[in-house]
Amino acid sequence: MTMRPTPATARPAPGEDAVDDFSIIYPSSDGEPMSENDFQFTVILETAPILRHRYADRPDVYVGGDMLMYYRMNDNRTRVSPDVFAVFGVTDKSPRQSWIVWREGQPPDFVLEVASPGTWRRDGAAKRDIYAEMGVTEYWRFDPTGECFSPPLVGERLGDDGQYHLIPLGTDPDGYLRGRSDILGLDLCASSDGRLRLYDPATGEWLRNHYEEAAAREATEAVLEATKVVLEAESTARQAAEEAQQVEAAARRAAEEAQQAAEADRQAEAAARQAAEDEVRQLRERLRDLESG
Repeated sequence: MTMRPTPATARPAPGEDAVDDFSIIYPSSDGEPMSENDFQFTVILETAPILRHRYADRPDVYVGGDMLMYYRMNDNRTRVSPDVFAVFGVTDKSPRQSWIVWREGQPPDFVLEVASPGTWRRDGAAKRDIYAEMGVTEYWRFDPTGECFSPPLVGERLGDDGQYHLIPLGTDPDGYLRGRSDILGLDLCASSDGRLRLYDPATGEWLRNHYEEAAAREATEAVLEATKVVLEAESTARQAAEEAQQVEAAARRAAEEAQQAAEADRQAEAAARQAAEDEVRQLRERLRDLESG
């Protein structure tokens, strides 16, 4: 990672000494809206939560957006408000009212500014100089409408000379204008419909926004519900089949018992017939004996 030029971030305001004056109030709002239009608003509202979700388990990563950032000691008039930023190596990621660079001990590692008609020129000039002075390692600019600058995605990395140098971009087979953020370990991808998407090359997956997460959860729940219905149907079918087998077995047993009863009847009838024949034979023999005597 590029080393930051620390003297500028700790430089006191003109006419002030280098002692941090804690009596100075640093407002958390400048009265300006978050965005000028829906295009800018949507990108900010999607990107910051995606990054917060990605680093939710990292206690050393802070992700913020549209927050006033003070970078000159004892000067509450010199400030900037990045649309989205990420800081690595923090010891506390609790919510802030503002980011005071010299008190936090470091500037952002990553900054994204989303262009609008009233901001894009300053994003590419004055803010670029401010972020370089602060020591922001990567500075990205995105134009969701494609009307402010071309190409609509620009990434720059701070060099050892304290100047920004362009990050190479390319167009992938899906038509995304893509650049790699070494800080985030992600690809920033600009689509033709004005979306800025984040891609994780390590997993080969897109990072989803909250709408996509909700849709994915609903799809998963639908699959689980469908699986549950299928399993219940299979269980019912198995139970019915087992009951049918039991009925069939009972029928077989009844048929066998009927056959056994019929056989017993035949045997009894045969025995009775044999006994009758034996008795008749004996009577005839006795009659012959009487006649001969």
